Amino acid sequence: MLGQRKAAGVPQHVGGSGSYEARFPDGRDSIYFYWDNNPGRRSITQKLSSEEAERKAKELARAEQDKLK
Repeated sequence: MLGQRKAAGVPQHVGGSGSYEARFPDGRDSIYFYWDNNPGRRSITQKLSSEEAERKAKELARAEQDKLK
């Protein structure tokens, strides 16, 4: 029996990575802050750590909320 093959083009989840989404109530496109907690991979992909991505997403959300006041 042959080994299983994965279909080409099917995205695979990479553990320890993800994104934070900043959504806007006025219908503008969301902004994504991508992160990767693997330092070696992060240096190659130029992504943020999860803590940095979360901080940046929160800063943007706060700035947008301040505009509504």
